[in-house]
Amino acid sequence: MATNLVSYMMQFLTPDMIGRIAGALGLNRSDAQSGVSAVVPALLAAFSGLADKPGGAQSLVNTVKQQSGVLDNFASMIGGNNLSSFIERGSSLLTSLLGSHDQAALTGAVARSAGLGQNKATSLLGMLAPVVMGLIGRQIGTRGVDIGSLTSLLASQKEQIAQALPNGLGELLDRTGLSSGLESARRATTAAAPGQFTQYTSPPRERANPTFGIPNWAYWALPLLALGGLLWYLLGRPAQHEQVAQEPAPPAQSQSVTVGGVDIKNTIGDSLSDLRTSLQGVTDVASARAALPKLEAARTQIDRVSSLVGQLTPDQRKVVAAAIAPAMPAINRLTDKVLEIPGVGDVLRPTIDPVKTKLADLSGQPSTVGSGR
Repeated sequence: MATNLVSYMMQFLTPDMIGRIAGALGLNRSDAQSGVSAVVPALLAAFSGLADKPGGAQSLVNTVKQQSGVLDNFASMIGGNNLSSFIERGSSLLTSLLGSHDQAALTGAVARSAGLGQNKATSLLGMLAPVVMGLIGRQIGTRGVDIGSLTSLLASQKEQIAQALPNGLGELLDRTGLSSGLESARRATTAAAPGQFTQYTSPPRERANPTFGIPNWAYWALPLLALGGLLWYLLGRPAQHEQVAQEPAPPAQSQSVTVGGVDIKNTIGDSLSDLRTSLQGVTDVASARAALPKLEAARTQIDRVSSLVGQLTPDQRKVVAAAIAPAMPAINRLTDKVLEIPGVGDVLRPTIDPVKTKLADLSGQPSTVGSGR
């Protein structure tokens, strides 16, 4: 059994297949990648929630068994004459499982998270629902698909599914009730992620030791005296108080920058980390091809951030620029080194050059693409 069901499915949906999905649905490659990255964990979240409801697991088992032949024909189905009927069948499958209300809520959440229109999100969900079902069946083994094996698989994957949901999509699904059972896993994932803050709950107060010899009036008189002293301090020094109040606070570089449910600063940080990790592993053409899917995913996230930057305030743009600028020298050195390896430039340059240009724009630095560096 695979340790990560989402990764297992994303390996099936190769970059070539995602490119063909983009062409079939009239999307650019970046939007198709964002859509697929949202749809796969969203469907798994919805199916996991359904499995926890009375009768839901049996409905899932019946449907999974019906998708055994989908995977063999899916690649040839994309762009073919029967694609429309395939999508309609997938949409009907979702309606029968989730009901029209929950299906509409799922579509709306995916459309908002991935930045797709409602119609595109509907088509993408209808296209991938049978695939996700087929891959669940393949993972379990067709003869072994029953309520026990299905619920056990989905229950074991809740944390991985929660981790794979794009920023903001988990909250949207929580509101609809579609991701029932994933909320605690998502909260645990958020709490464990570096750079995230967890809510602090003060410890219970210790019971005060009894005191003797203090009059009862002192317990209310002392706070009044303290309050009076504070008022004297604040009101007795108006000039200095006004001066402090009028000084504008500099933008905090640690502030959250969230637009449209996307935590831009965290998304950039994750993308930069993925870029560095992927580039460091490139030593020849074969390793370059192996690194390409992760680099494409980072490019998709950076393109998404770039499309949202127009909605940021000037202070928020400074925070984003400050998060990117320190990483650029290392990124530039790595890309220059990698692209000098014979044959690697042909594989990676179409992805790397646009990424560097977008990062330079976001950080307010001149682009090194085409500079000979």
